[in-house]
Amino acid sequence: MKHVKELFNKYGIELSEGQAEKFGLYYNLLTEYNEKFNITSVTEEKEVYIKHFIDSVIGIKFINKGNLIDIGSGGGFPLVPIKIMKEDLSVTAVESTGKKCEFLEVLGEKLGFKNFTVLNGRAEELSKTAAYREKFDYCTSRAVARYNTLCEYCIPFVKKGGLFIAYKGDADEEVKESENALKVLGCKIKEKYDFLLEDAKRSLIIAEKIKNTPEKYPRGHGKERKNPL
Repeated sequence: MKHVKELFNKYGIELSEGQAEKFGLYYNLLTEYNEKFNITSVTEEKEVYIKHFIDSVIGIKFINKGNLIDIGSGGGFPLVPIKIMKEDLSVTAVESTGKKCEFLEVLGEKLGFKNFTVLNGRAEELSKTAAYREKFDYCTSRAVARYNTLCEYCIPFVKKGGLFIAYKGDADEEVKESENALKVLGCKIKEKYDFLLEDAKRSLIIAEKIKNTPEKYPRGHGKERKNPL
């Protein structure tokens, strides 16, 4: 797409030529695989760039060095745009649908990523294992569940001192109802960053891990959704 750099710059994001090329390749692969795997309903080029790519990249202002796990990665948002911008970041995608995992594997290969892992599994099971529990500096998730449910899926992956970054729409009500979940799981809200994306209100909820998550969480068996903390 023409003027990609200008489009990102409108939102305060500077792209190198290499990064712009990778976003172009990403878009081409997304549209190719979308016909087979039904990854996203947003397919018009400019819309994909704004609603998926730029929306995802806004979160990099809260991310430095370290490792990051993304829950419910789907078509790679926000994980892949973040990785394009911060290639030294070690990232892990968690996705329960096999075909979407296949797409993510192809993406990682075609974009030449190193330290890029795709896990075909469920967050509530993976976070119970020693290999992944409280091992990450950052956990991200976008458009997966209400915030109080999302907290139980995501916070167990975050190490003490790390951040859970949730991508949301207008989330004031969701933040209010999540006070107990955050307290129980060992986090506190550090910042709620609101911004406009083509006149649509978006929020990044940044929660800091201040103590270890009790071993019984996540509860599993769908309790996170049916009976949020």
